[in-house]
Amino acid sequence: MQLVDHDTFLERLTALFETSKDQGSIWITHKRLSYNKEDVATKVEGGAEDRRNYPCLLRVSNGDKVKFSTTVESAALPKFYHVYGALLKSSMTTLRKRDKKREKQRAEEAAARKKKISEPVIVGGSKRGSGRRKRQRQLKAALKQQETLAKIKAKEEAKTKAELTVEAV
Repeated sequence: MQLVDHDTFLERLTALFETSKDQGSIWITHKRLSYNKEDVATKVEGGAEDRRNYPCLLRVSNGDKVKFSTTVESAALPKFYHVYGALLKSSMTTLRKRDKKREKQRAEEAAARKKKISEPVIVGGSKRGSGRRKRQRQLKAALKQQETLAKIKAKEEAKTKAELTVEAV
């Protein structure tokens, strides 16, 4: 991994976005650096605040050969992020749009299932004779609907119970 300065980092990132515009992925990671590889806690022992400034490490990779990084001091972060954010906004124009048709279809299917569950199954027909099988199917559907409604009710009760315990805490 090659460590570069801010301007070179932004130039290379722009070039990487251009090369992967049609196909490919880019991984960007942000990480806070610690001093001397020690495990740094956010609070120092004794209740005093930590006065050290931690730089931010930004790494970029396309998964293959291109890997580079930069470190940004905490004082320079606002200025760097202003330029970096503008670069990201201008480069991410080729993202895939949401498939609203599929979302609408799934919502309609869910509404139809909900409606079917809420409508009671009417058991009719004769107990013997030509309507017997139809009546048996209707009885089976009514039992299944009752089980489903009981499961839904149990889930709702568990959800409200969980909400009440969260509010109590």
